[in-house]
Amino acid sequence: MRWMRAAPMRVVVPVVALAGAGALPPAVAPVSAQAFPARPVRMVVPFAPGGPVDLIARVVAPRIAEALGQTVLVDNRAGGGSTIGTELVVRSAPDGYTVMLTSSSVAINPSIYAQLSFDPVRDLAAVTLVAVSPLMLVVHPSLPVRSVKELIALARARKGELIYASSGTGSAPHLAAELFASMTGVRMVHVPYKGAGPASTDLVAGHVSIMFNNMLNAVPNVQSGRLRALAVTSAARSAALPDVPSIAEAGVPGYDATTWYAYFAPAGVPRPIVDRHHREMAAALKIADIRSRLAAQGVEALGAGPEELARHLDSEIRKWSKVAKASGARAE
Repeated sequence: MRWMRAAPMRVVVPVVALAGAGALPPAVAPVSAQAFPARPVRMVVPFAPGGPVDLIARVVAPRIAEALGQTVLVDNRAGGGSTIGTELVVRSAPDGYTVMLTSSSVAINPSIYAQLSFDPVRDLAAVTLVAVSPLMLVVHPSLPVRSVKELIALARARKGELIYASSGTGSAPHLAAELFASMTGVRMVHVPYKGAGPASTDLVAGHVSIMFNNMLNAVPNVQSGRLRALAVTSAARSAALPDVPSIAEAGVPGYDATTWYAYFAPAGVPRPIVDRHHREMAAALKIADIRSRLAAQGVEALGAGPEELARHLDSEIRKWSKVAKASGARAE
């Protein structure tokens, strides 16, 4: 058995607006809420291409670019369970020209990294709670299990032998697996990757057997037969695959681990610019085509504002702190 870990990646993809395309200037001009936006905007995705955050970014970025009248550059900065890209945003000028689309890992990292150079509550400005989605517990077809109960039985019989992938240490899939292990008493081997895309590739290839995968990657592979779905991690079933039970109803009562996606800027960005970013993101998420494309993959578009995102972030940090402490999950 083998597996491959993806090397750190930086991929910058321009999404060209109707007007104002151009390169990012070498120097940062003084911030002006009235003049914003006067040049291209960089949307940092702190994960590798092909994962759910990257896919959401590429769905909404063209609409945001059109509304702003400027190019939006989708900049993948994978590594460190999203901490590398997040730190880049935290250290950027608070002028609205660098923003970040990320996942619930931003609320998990403070609990699993012994030292972070930033505090997400203090150093990030909440903009929009973009969407929510369950994860899906999927296995490679070669694994002889067809239900959650069968997986638990096999994991107990082969203690410490089954290998599961995640999109990185401290990611939502990692902590969802840790929560599952702690509630069922099983022990599996964790293999972290530099994003959901590379992890999914190795799972489909059979180099790893199990993953609590995001719906954007899981659904197409389940529908094509390349992976087998056992359950979703939310309390209720997903409309994308209504025949797939929740983990709670499949044998682990009380289990619930929903992931979410959010839009942030560096702390200190003027509120009018935060409001402009939120307005355009929320408008994009109301477009029927965008909502249907996300819903088909089990992702529910929200578009909630800065205050709601700030409250949600605080609540999630406290929730996952308890899970990390109970499981002993720590970043390497």
